[in-house]
Amino acid sequence: MTIFKEKLDEEYLTTSEVKELLAEVEAERAADEEREMRYELARAIEHVNRFAHLDPEESRELVEELAELEKVDNPTAIKVADLLPQSRDELRAVFAQQRYALSGDELDEILNIVAKYV
Repeated sequence: MTIFKEKLDEEYLTTSEVKELLAEVEAERAADEEREMRYELARAIEHVNRFAHLDPEESRELVEELAELEKVDNPTAIKVADLLPQSRDELRAVFAQQRYALSGDELDEILNIVAKYV
């Protein structure tokens, strides 16, 4: 017997936004002494604490500003906001799986936007 779960909703979040949500979960779990934090949750909290560089509002602003560009879709904008690439090579790695290549000017435009938030 197989049980299938239906996907009801999907929302892309930056690491900074996830950090804020997990902080709430962590505080809730800490308040209840009988409730133990699962290994996966503890690792997720450790991960976002290590890799979230911006605060949630800044990261969302960065994603919105990047998404306004023609060749940057929302999932890619979130990757860029999470990684905060500093060079063309780092940025090309983010776009490596796309079916198109960005010109030098387009790469520079994205890097200039990222530089405002770093």
